[in-house]
Amino acid sequence: MRRRLITSTLAVVLVVIAVFGVSLVLVETRTITSSAQESVDSDALRLVSIVESRLVGGEPVNPDILAEQGDITRYALIDIPGRGPIEIGEPPSGSVIRGTAEGERSTTVTVEESRSSVTREVGRSLMIIAAVALLAVVAAVLLAVRQANRLGSPLTDLAETAERLGSGDPRPRHRRYGVPELDRVADVLDASAERIARMLTAERRLAADASHQLRTPLTALSMRLEEITVTDDLETVKEEASIALTQVERLTDVVQRLLTNSRDPRTGSAVVFDLDEVVKQQLEEWRPVYRSAGRAIVCSGRQGMRAVGTPGAVAQVLAALIENSLMHGGGTVAVRTRVTGNQAVVEVTDEGPGVPADLGARIFERTISGRNSTGIGLAVARDLAEADGGRLELLQQHPPVFAIFLSRVAKKRKGDDGPTIR
Repeated sequence: MRRRLITSTLAVVLVVIAVFGVSLVLVETRTITSSAQESVDSDALRLVSIVESRLVGGEPVNPDILAEQGDITRYALIDIPGRGPIEIGEPPSGSVIRGTAEGERSTTVTVEESRSSVTREVGRSLMIIAAVALLAVVAAVLLAVRQANRLGSPLTDLAETAERLGSGDPRPRHRRYGVPELDRVADVLDASAERIARMLTAERRLAADASHQLRTPLTALSMRLEEITVTDDLETVKEEASIALTQVERLTDVVQRLLTNSRDPRTGSAVVFDLDEVVKQQLEEWRPVYRSAGRAIVCSGRQGMRAVGTPGAVAQVLAALIENSLMHGGGTVAVRTRVTGNQAVVEVTDEGPGVPADLGARIFERTISGRNSTGIGLAVARDLAEADGGRLELLQQHPPVFAIFLSRVAKKRKGDDGPTIR
């Protein structure tokens, strides 16, 4: 591009110089020639006037007097009737410029000048014109190089930016070049970089969330399948297989939920569901894991509550809290359901050391963890809870009390007002 821009600029300048330079040379040559001819004619007229003036006054006419009075430096030939010709100076050789004047007494004066003087004057003018043309060419080349660098460097920079985007580096550069068209391209590339960065972040977040959310359900499913392989009781096989199929359905729901949440975290599919079923399902799934760890999980509180939300999402939020207590807590884990105003609340607490004071409200931020863990579980749980209009809060740090708040749907049922231990 640089070469093309320099070449095209130089070609335009050369064409302009050729057109106007040739015209200027012709005009200058004609002007110099006309000026020389006028000067010779003027000398001839002045000299004939001096000659006739001296003839009228009876004064002598000789070359020295005429040359001095007429200030003649050129060759002059004076022809006076009845006298011999008078010459002033040396006759020029070669081509000459000749001027002739005739007086009232038939005196004829011829002044000649060598054309070489005109040629020298034209040559000097041509040299000046050529020098100006050369300066114009140099200035045009410098300007073309500067303009080429001004346009070429941004284009190279934009190409590098596009190459970085293609290689997986979506950081926008936010560089502008003072050229509207190039700045527009830079704006588009920066916007594309930001969109690609958001897409990559969403994909990485989805991968991390899926890995975290599917790990425990898959472990529980593996335990069910192991129990099936070691038992010979057909009823036990059927029961475990049925539970395993339920867990597979939950896994499918988890994957679908993660995919939906990755596209738009605000997208929910809230319905009215039985909160007892979700709590019971989680207790059955986690009890074998807690037994393996030598710990217990119990449930108490209000029964028969119906809430608004996505059952699979609520189950995942509750699973994240139970898993958090398993990994970071201690002792018995208690799941308690209660009502506050028009909301159904599910609390999860344990007998462990609780949440460190320096974490506080940051416990729900990604990568924030009290121990060496990913710090993803509670962040994903909060997003899932908020997607359906609920919320997840840390009510107490020592001992830790996490609470899921959901919109409650009133359901009149005999005996549903009393607390029950399960």
